Amino acid sequence: MIIPALDLIDGKVVRLYQGDYSQKKVYANDAQSLFHLYQKEGANWLHLVDLDGAKDSSKRQFKSISALIRNTNANIQIGGGIRTEDDVINLLKIGAKRVVIGSLAVQQPRLVASWLHKYGPEKIVLALDINIDAQGNKMIAISGWQEKSKQSIRSLLEIYLPLGLIHVLCTDISKDGTLHGSNVSLYQELSSAYPQIQWQASGGIGHLNDIRAVANSGVSAVIIGRALLEDKFNVREAIQCW
Repeated sequence: MIIPALDLIDGKVVRLYQGDYSQKKVYANDAQSLFHLYQKEGANWLHLVDLDGAKDSSKRQFKSISALIRNTNANIQIGGGIRTEDDVINLLKIGAKRVVIGSLAVQQPRLVASWLHKYGPEKIVLALDINIDAQGNKMIAISGWQEKSKQSIRSLLEIYLPLGLIHVLCTDISKDGTLHGSNVSLYQELSSAYPQIQWQASGGIGHLNDIRAVANSGVSAVIIGRALLEDKFNVREAIQCW
């Protein structure tokens, strides 16, 4: 499955390079028109990141997000600094099909596990951003990649799998926003080790050949952001490759 992604700051479509707010590029003032385009070209799911909410939960863009959902027929999953159960409740209430939870899943696993149990595994996506060191250790980064946790991806998954975890969005940080291709070997390894998880690959897609490579890795979906914004290809072409 191809899942186009948009990152929002103050209602505008932007991209941060390697998660750095100081390296921001504005691509569009109208996210709705891009969502319509992606849906028209065949996307059934869309991925939205509220970067204002990620930085400061009191500035979550509920009004803009609600309007996007209300005027888009595609399913939308939303992330960006989810810190409280109210965030989950409010996003589901305005029509999000899935809520994407990142840092909190590492920092407070018992809390997030309770949400997984309460709202069901179809409603929760864990977003795990991975740093791979020289020894090949796959450690999770948190707080917009500004902090390194002491948690490996495998040890964290063992907490959630008994609760029926289904959806995991995994990003190799070194690949994000580079357009230099995905870490296919990472996704092959994870898909083989945890076939019960529907993996979403994220980061590095720059060409149609990158999609073909990821499609053969065992993941169930690939998130594509910058490449679509910069017209490297369109959604219809990406779906054909998939």
